[in-house]
Amino acid sequence: MSRSFPMTLPAPRVACSLIVCIGLLLVGSVPVRAQWGDSYDAPQRRSRDVYRDDSGYGARQANRRYAPPPQEAPRQFYWPWEDRPQQAQPAPVSPSARQPPRQRGPSYADDPRSSREDTRPVRRRPRPVPLVAQPKPVAPKAEPATRIAVFGDSLAGYLSSGLDDVFEDNADVGVLDRSKPDSGLVRKDVVDWPKAAEDFLKANPKVAFALVMLGANDRQPIRDNDQSVEPLSERWRALYAERVDAMVKVFTDRKIPLIWVGTPPMKSESLAKDLAVINDICRERVARAGQTYVDIWPGFVDDRNRYAANGPDLEGQEAKLRTSDGVHFTKAGARKVAHFADVELKRLMGAGSPEQPAAPVATAPMPTLDNEPVKLDDAAAIDRQITAMLPSLPEPPGIPALPIKPLAGPVLPLGRSEITPGGTLISSRPRDGDPTGNVERALLRGAAPLPQPGRADDFKWPPG
Repeated sequence: MSRSFPMTLPAPRVACSLIVCIGLLLVGSVPVRAQWGDSYDAPQRRSRDVYRDDSGYGARQANRRYAPPPQEAPRQFYWPWEDRPQQAQPAPVSPSARQPPRQRGPSYADDPRSSREDTRPVRRRPRPVPLVAQPKPVAPKAEPATRIAVFGDSLAGYLSSGLDDVFEDNADVGVLDRSKPDSGLVRKDVVDWPKAAEDFLKANPKVAFALVMLGANDRQPIRDNDQSVEPLSERWRALYAERVDAMVKVFTDRKIPLIWVGTPPMKSESLAKDLAVINDICRERVARAGQTYVDIWPGFVDDRNRYAANGPDLEGQEAKLRTSDGVHFTKAGARKVAHFADVELKRLMGAGSPEQPAAPVATAPMPTLDNEPVKLDDAAAIDRQITAMLPSLPEPPGIPALPIKPLAGPVLPLGRSEITPGGTLISSRPRDGDPTGNVERALLRGAAPLPQPGRADDFKWPPG
């Protein structure tokens, strides 16, 4: 039997084997790339489209290669045993989506299309029946119950228009304008106002109130027989007062309430001074006859009592009241003049209106009792008997009629000094004398008053 001995490897070979094993282990730890080209450093393959030119040969070849296959043309012939394909029906078109027919151009004689006649029926839209405007029914205008006549010159015309605005909403009041421009009481050849007013009142007996505004054209001489009297002289004032009395007498005889409206201040200072004298004459004669005089002068002056073209209107706003000629009024001024007269006019209307009689109180008749005995179960008969036994109640007195007050009082200027009826200033010295002389001695000479017995300033000794 042979004896085996262990085989030993030389040391260099063992070392090489160890190095190889370690290298294989290290190589196995790196991920294996399955295919070439997966790494980032591998060469990239370019697309085929890179070398194609859109406008060159490559583009034509690509279009020809990838073009869709041509569609077969629809067949015109089918065998009897073949099924024909169903053609798709077009969708119905709504009338609103239809296009309007094309308008044909002008036809000519040599155009063959113009010889063909259109056989389509033409539908004509019926024309609407024209509406005829019905005239508005004219309501009969009611006759005013109260008539107001206005007499005078051109300024009276503005007064009349202002009163129309005041009574615009009141159908029971009518304003009659009888003004005549360039007229007055001096020139009877232009308008004889007493005669003209009397003739008008005879023709219109229903006039309830009258207003007169004269004097703006009266600063001129008056003809007295064959003489010419200078204006504003003593003789002129007497003659003018007689003519004012004649004008007032026309309304006093007919018992028509009269309101005489004075003239306003004018732009000319000399004319304004003369008109102030005429206003004083008219005020005196009208008051003596028991009629009403309205002074509108304070409403058209400033705080210095001078002519003012602008001023507050009825609403308190600054407005133009006079025209550029310095005589006539604007619309706001005419309304302000009418306000002065309207206050007195409504006062006269309220004073002259008769008291309304009290409405009669309806009383129930007393029930009559029959001779038949009243049954206890008849409640109505018992109530009638009790009512008949009670005394009748006294009738209530009628409602007393209250006096109608004006809507507004007279317009007074704020800058005018108030005076007493006698003409003395309120702040003036009293007219009573100084019998003891204490006022003169103490206030004028500065002397102390005389001591009185028993008073503190009595230093007599012995006292008494």
